[in-house]
Order: sequence, then C-alpha cells, then structure tokens
Amino acid sequence: MDFTLQIYKRLIETLQSSGYQFQTFEAFLRNPAEGKVIVLRHDVDLKAENSLATAKIENSLGIHTTYFFRVVPQSDKPHIIKQIASLGHEIGYHYEDMAICGGDTEKAIEHFKDKLQYFRQFYPVKTICMHGAPRSRFDGKDLWKKYDYRDYGIIGEPYFDVDFNHVFYLTDTGRCWDGSKFSVRDKVQTNFTQSYHSTNQIITAAQEGTLPTRIMITTHPQRWTDSKLQWFKELVLQNTKNIAKRILLAIRK
Repeated sequence: MDFTLQIYKRLIETLQSSGYQFQTFEAFLRNPAEGKVIVLRHDVDLKAENSLATAKIENSLGIHTTYFFRVVPQSDKPHIIKQIASLGHEIGYHYEDMAICGGDTEKAIEHFKDKLQYFRQFYPVKTICMHGAPRSRFDGKDLWKKYDYRDYGIIGEPYFDVDFNHVFYLTDTGRCWDGSKFSVRDKVQTNFTQSYHSTNQIITAAQEGTLPTRIMITTHPQRWTDSKLQWFKELVLQNTKNIAKRILLAIRK
C-alpha cells in the first residue's frame, strides 16, 4: 500500500541513507546546502491532524521541513500549527486570496496582509506558496502581477523563486507522483525527464543513485495515513477528484 505513514518514513530514511540533506524552504533560499539536498514541502489543504503525524516522523529522524497552512478550518488549526512549529519545522502561508476575494486584487492584498500577520503569531513567516484552488477561475499567483510579496517581508514563493530546471520537482498531486494530467495549477516548467508513479519507485531510484541531486518534494499530508478506513476514503475521493479535474481542464482549454 502506497501513501501510508510507514512508507513515508521509509522514503525519508532511504533518502537520508542515500546522502541527501534536508532543508526548509527558507533555509534553502538563504543558504542552499552543497551536494545532495531536498526541500520537503507540505501543502496542508485538509486534515491538519495528518500533518502533525508526518511532522513527528520527521522530527524523530532529525530533519526539518516546511508546512504551508491555508486559512480554511480544515487546515487552520492553531493547536496543531503550534505543535508543528515547536518540532522545529518552518510554517508558511498557503495563500488563495484571489479566489477568496473573487479576483479583486485590492481586497486580495488586504486579505493577504491580514492572514500573513495571523500566521506570524505562530512563526516568523518568510515564505509563501499558492494554493491551486482548482474550482476557482482565479489564479492566486496573479496577485503578484500588481504587488510584490517581498514588500511584506517574504523572501520566496516556490513557483517564482525556484529554478525547476536545476531543482527536480516531485509532487503527490493526484495521489501519485506523475499526476500532472490531474493538476490544474501545481505544474512547473522543467527540463528533467524522470518520472515516477509510486513512492516505491522513488525509493528504488534513490537506492540506485539515479535521482537528481537537488529536489523539491511536495506532499499533501491528508493523503498519508496508516488508518485503513481513512486510506480507502482518500483513495476513492482522490479518484473522483481526478476525474473532475480532467473534465475541468478540458472545459477550460
């Protein structure tokens, strides 16, 4: 079974034994490590409790990662954010202000500033990452066509500040590692040609030494669980979402 906490732990342990260092997104931007390095990023869209489980695994293995939280109730759970920050992980804002404000950039930037300050009560937030908001016709990144997030003390946003021709991008969007066909906005331009479907394939590539040297991995912790009931529900739900996303993409094209 893929997308269990057991295989998640095995993935990290394998990457560590293969010589990879782990950095938070902020640390990578400020001072990227030499050699093999992984920026492990978590987009906390739903089920914040699952994020605490992955955060504890990472802490037990001696690594620090980055958790981006939305403002919706399923993600914004202060007691969990505080616990994850206390484990040494970076907290960032998973913004979707354009979708929330119906594309009104003036309202969206005020909403952004307000929520950024909100999350800074838990952690000195320096990085942000857009939430794809696939059901909205408004792209969150369009806010930065008019404004500059650096004016608000932000040093980086993955879709603007990472060169994905030099940093290999892996995301579990679609509940697989090659789900770009299901993604509305979680896509990057890259020259890398490697592709992996399952976590076991990534583990094997790490063991064989064929993974790229620099990698950003994005997970959605709601997918990762050892509960058989939760695992099955997520499988069914994600398969349904994938069908809906493909239809949505076809309509928009």
